[in-house]
Amino acid sequence: MSILAQIVIDQRKEIALKKAVVSLAQLQAMPLYDRQTISFADGIKNTPLGIVAEHKRRSPSKPQIKLQSRAAAVAAGYEQAGVAAMSVLTNGQYFGGSLEDLLLARAACKLPLLRKEFIVDAYQIHEAKAYGADAILLIAACLSAEETNQLAKTAKDIGLDVLLEVHNLKELEQAPLTYVDVVGVNNRNLKDFSVDLNTSITLAAHIPNDKVKISESGISSYDAIEKLMQAGFDGFLMGEHFMLQDNPGEAAQKFIQNFES
Repeated sequence: MSILAQIVIDQRKEIALKKAVVSLAQLQAMPLYDRQTISFADGIKNTPLGIVAEHKRRSPSKPQIKLQSRAAAVAAGYEQAGVAAMSVLTNGQYFGGSLEDLLLARAACKLPLLRKEFIVDAYQIHEAKAYGADAILLIAACLSAEETNQLAKTAKDIGLDVLLEVHNLKELEQAPLTYVDVVGVNNRNLKDFSVDLNTSITLAAHIPNDKVKISESGISSYDAIEKLMQAGFDGFLMGEHFMLQDNPGEAAQKFIQNFES
């Protein structure tokens, strides 16, 4: 069984437990649920580099990134750095994140926030809204076309942007994009965790021009960003490169300033 398949199984079990304790009505009654969201897609398009900086403590491929990281401090640092948006990992079992991280990031900054999670149920989308997210991630590799479409529509109906992540041309061609705002190409191979930027470059021309395009994983150099920009990408999701530094916000600020100069 692949790591992604196991994560999805674990997610469904966790969601069932959550639903038994916190109802959808209770989520919708939370203070942040009715807030005016910020466009994740516009944030990427309207910022020169379009960097989506990530908060991530660990991952299946890297068990230790920054285990004691404080989401609020990282969020404030990223905002000061001038990033386009922030991605917050909320998966606890595999990434050391939580919904509290999302809530604290929301309190600490005014950036568009992406809830990065393995979303397989509409309940998680309402959770994202209730905890201050502006956008949600859908991963084509763990959803059917029908599930993708329904989940994306649910997100749009409550004012959230949708980032659809694909890993290859087949996933891109089979995914319905009606309710998708941003298409992200993940350069990481889910089977062996290897990274190849050519994955993004190959798929770029196949992404409809009315969608914001971002490249994800393995981006840490100016040369990589320049190549991806030439291929047509509007933004870049960067997590480990900043999170592995002592101060992620300062690292992001230095990266952006050096690129622009």
